[in-house]
Amino acid sequence: MMCDSSRTVDEIVMSLPKTEQVIVKRLRALVLECLPLAEEKNSYGVPFYRRNRMICFIWPPSISWGEKSEANKSKGVTLGFCQGNLFANDEGALLAEGRKQVYCMYFREVKEINDDQIRALLYEAELIDNSFKSGKKKK
Repeated sequence: MMCDSSRTVDEIVMSLPKTEQVIVKRLRALVLECLPLAEEKNSYGVPFYRRNRMICFIWPPSISWGEKSEANKSKGVTLGFCQGNLFANDEGALLAEGRKQVYCMYFREVKEINDDQIRALLYEAELIDNSFKSGKKKK
C-alpha cells in the first residue's frame, strides 16, 4: 500500500491488515489520551501528531514510503518520535538506528505495547514540544 495523503486517519486505520490495525488503534488511543492538545493529521499517508512542532507518528509497515519499506515490514508498526534525540532515553527504548533526530520503537504484536512506558514517552514528548513554544530552541 502506497502512502495516500487524501484519506482521513480513520480511513487509513480501517484499511490496514487486522494485525496492524489492532496495534495502530492501541498506539493511537495512547497518543490521543496523552497528547490531547496535539493535532492529528495524515502526513505521508500515516497518522502524525503535532502542536508546536511534529511530535510523533505511527507508521504501519504495510504503508510503504521510500527504499527502506521492505526492511521495516519485519520490524512491525513504528512509533516514531520526531524530537527523539532530545529524550532522556535512559532505558534505551527508543532506537536511533543511525538517525540524528527521529527515534523509534517497533511493535509486531499488541501485547508488546507497555502502556505505562508509552505514556511516559508521550508525556516527555509533550514536555519537549512545549519547549518550542517561544520559537527558541532550549538546550
